[in-house]
Amino acid sequence: MDSTTRDDHALAYPEPPASPLWHRHPKAPPLTPAQRRRNHDLLDGARRTSRTAA
Repeated sequence: MDSTTRDDHALAYPEPPASPLWHRHPKAPPLTPAQRRRNHDLLDGARRTSRTAA
């Protein structure tokens, strides 16, 4: 097979390693009951609000 007719450019180089920055952030702390209640109220209000098509 002729190399000029093949499109295997993605296989020409190995994949770079994952960035170490992706693994440095600790797990987010759990939400407090007040934060959960506020999020629930905001989502419920957004669900009930009618939106117009732009």
